[in-house]
Amino acid sequence: MAGVVSYNDKHNEANGEENRDGESHNRSWNCGAEGPTDDPNVNALRNRQLRNFLVTLFLSQGVPMLCGGDEIGRTQQGNNNAYCQDNPISWYDWENADSHLLRFTQQVIRMRQKHPVFCRRRWFQGQPIRGSQVSDIGWFTPGGAEMSDQDWQAGFAKSLGVFLNGAAIPKLDERGERAVDDSFYLMFNAHHEPLEFVLPEAKWGQRWSTVLDTNETENPVREDQPGPDVRAGDRLQVQAWSAVLLRRHS
Repeated sequence: MAGVVSYNDKHNEANGEENRDGESHNRSWNCGAEGPTDDPNVNALRNRQLRNFLVTLFLSQGVPMLCGGDEIGRTQQGNNNAYCQDNPISWYDWENADSHLLRFTQQVIRMRQKHPVFCRRRWFQGQPIRGSQVSDIGWFTPGGAEMSDQDWQAGFAKSLGVFLNGAAIPKLDERGERAVDDSFYLMFNAHHEPLEFVLPEAKWGQRWSTVLDTNETENPVREDQPGPDVRAGDRLQVQAWSAVLLRRHS
């Protein structure tokens, strides 16, 4: 995963095939510099992108699959086909493991384990269930309006909000009782500039607090010490290339 934010192109020269092997379309972005760099802005963006990827993975439904080493910043130095490399290109560099990224990964995994709303066993229905007043899931524009078909088809739709209803989980817990969880609102800003998000109307939640912000470097996950309360209709600025998770209180 670290290679996805550090290289635009493959660097397979060491494989002895004149860089012809491996996929030529990495679908990656080096954040402004190819390979290792001392530029603090580039490195900060790369670290934020890694947090974004981890949040997107572990707060999504289904079984999360993380490639071993991604949690410590493992890289193959741009080599995307290291089948023949039994050397530092393919080895784990334990000595230089990214302890901050590892801690963040552990925190996000614990959050997923704690909250069944992030790991439902059945498909969303897109409608109110179990007596809930709102849908089990909701998709919103940054302006706080539910997304229309036209919004989904917009070619520049890089930012959106997702509501996950903890009162509409169609499964039983380990005791055979109805699973009930907190509700969350996750805001993604994949734009290169900060964007102002408006919280949805009160029926989706009247009062919220921030429990995760990938733009934060020191303490991005703060479920035990959430940020100050915000309310329906309030405006929040989400920084460029970052994700913010809110937990509903009422």
